[in-house]
Amino acid sequence: MAASVTLLVAATAACTVQTTGSGSGNAGGSTPAAAAKDKTFTIGLANQQESVTFPAAIAKGAKAKAAQLGVKIVDLDSQGDTAKQASQVQDLIARRVDAILLSPLSPGPAQALVDQSDAAGIPIATVHGYVGADRDVNDPYQKLKFVLDENEKAAGGTAGQMALKALPGGGKVAVITGAAGFVENNTRVVDFKAALTGAGAGKYQIVATQPGNWTKQDGQSACQNILASNPGIGLFYAISDDMAVGCASAVKSAGSHAKILGVGGSQSGIAGIKSGDLYGTVCYKPYDEGAMAVQMMHDALTGKLTGPPKTTFYDTPGITAANAADCTPQW
Repeated sequence: MAASVTLLVAATAACTVQTTGSGSGNAGGSTPAAAAKDKTFTIGLANQQESVTFPAAIAKGAKAKAAQLGVKIVDLDSQGDTAKQASQVQDLIARRVDAILLSPLSPGPAQALVDQSDAAGIPIATVHGYVGADRDVNDPYQKLKFVLDENEKAAGGTAGQMALKALPGGGKVAVITGAAGFVENNTRVVDFKAALTGAGAGKYQIVATQPGNWTKQDGQSACQNILASNPGIGLFYAISDDMAVGCASAVKSAGSHAKILGVGGSQSGIAGIKSGDLYGTVCYKPYDEGAMAVQMMHDALTGKLTGPPKTTFYDTPGITAANAADCTPQW
């Protein structure tokens, strides 16, 4: 408990935000709209891992919007530790914040955290992630206020359509997935495969799938291994920009002409497209996502967002050299 309190104080100080002494305890909609309008809300952000640029950008966007709205943010970084995230959510509940934005590390354990927050009468929503193992993303867990996320399946479909243009004559394709256990290994690939299949039986063959563990280095190693056994690969689909950039190094070293697709719209990904190392990516916007999450929770606290929880997706366009200017990297 002492360690948790110390972490909470340190994280709050690092964010240079102030917090109320105690939350309302009934901010989940029972506060009359007239009273809520003049209240200074405190929202806890239980984030994933802010040493990673994507969650860090979510936090920046959340704080910027909070400043505009006069909302106080308690930003807690789980550092990728599921147990630490659970402890931090419990700290936020004990602190009686008005609401919690949860960026879950794992859908299953996150459901228990939502249950605890709901039992305490504190509204909770997810940003950049889901609650409940094997749950349909369009059917949010009913104890949530809302779900805000990238449409991972649609992103895979967008990548699939870009693959058809990058390799119009068909050919051999390889997929580089993330670390084991991540739902994105499935969600970002299902509609990608469907797009290739829809182009005609046998036109595209996925001949290899290897994990790149979300890193540039492991993405490079995975592509090197695949090219060693399948030198005729025409296209690599890496489900993150970092792995795609690593894959580009492997393709160059092997003298291959394979096209490379990523996902993310990160600084490295957009730079790779502009340099010609990558063919394309899907533009994610974590800063905007964090800002949207705070706005939506503020709307919930003030009675503007009501009804059963819904999943909201923001636009994630496909980006190639032709429209690279349309994706300003946010991470």
